[in-house]
Amino acid sequence: MNNLKIKVGSILMLVVMTTAQAQKETAAVSSLPSELIYKVVDGDTLKMEFIYPQNIKRKKTYPAIVFFFGGGWNGGTTKQFENQAKYFASRGMIGILVDYRVKSRHKTTPFEAVSDAKSAMRFVRSNADRFQIDDDRIVASGGSAGGHLAAATATLTGLDETSDDMNISSVPNALVLFNPVIDNSKEGYGYDRIGERYVEFSPMHNIKKGTPPTIIFLGRKDALIPTATVEKYKAKMEEVGSRCDLFLYKDQTHGFFNKDRSNGEFYRKTTHEADVFLESLGYIKGKPTI
Repeated sequence: MNNLKIKVGSILMLVVMTTAQAQKETAAVSSLPSELIYKVVDGDTLKMEFIYPQNIKRKKTYPAIVFFFGGGWNGGTTKQFENQAKYFASRGMIGILVDYRVKSRHKTTPFEAVSDAKSAMRFVRSNADRFQIDDDRIVASGGSAGGHLAAATATLTGLDETSDDMNISSVPNALVLFNPVIDNSKEGYGYDRIGERYVEFSPMHNIKKGTPPTIIFLGRKDALIPTATVEKYKAKMEEVGSRCDLFLYKDQTHGFFNKDRSNGEFYRKTTHEADVFLESLGYIKGKPTI
């Protein structure tokens, strides 16, 4: 009988300890922010939203993927990449959706957008412990002008906000780019707004040794970005010893990767390939679930 009491007591104690641990885990998850202000500049308040994996563990760090929406530096919203962020959260990454200044809402130029993107990356990296992020596995991603911003954080050495801590790197560890604006010269996109400053603004013209591994998706019928542009980008990346995977899709136009296009076919295809790419870098494990 005494032995039975001891066993029952031990089981009850284990249940209490397990419950207490579960409560601590739940409290830890609930304390993680769903939205935060990362920058206030010239009266504008800029936020980022967080999407976490389910059953996130206390004291464990996770890779993160930071998304920048497209819209020609003129407009757009963080909703664009919400589906991709949710998918990668299901694969064990922390998805982050970044707002930044655009012409329609803030009366700004593309140069301010770059400054905001670099500020956002520094904010994520400097607060990695707070968000349970592995600061050696931070991915930047985006589409069109948002793809430019992601690539800009990895390649451009200037256009930093004066208030930024320059001791913190804005450079991501990898890039996932959807029909990105990567050439801003006369032969590329945006020269009418950038002018001769394209030399400091264009990712194509700032590729250097150590540029992070990159995957690019483009439709062959994109009216804004010729296939020759991304092929040249890939060649320049490989010249400096950086990995650049390129996927071209027949008959597809600008924005083909969005979930509301083609019944989500190319959303699924590009997300699948991005998953394979990130798995190859060791950021996620197992086969894609999409």
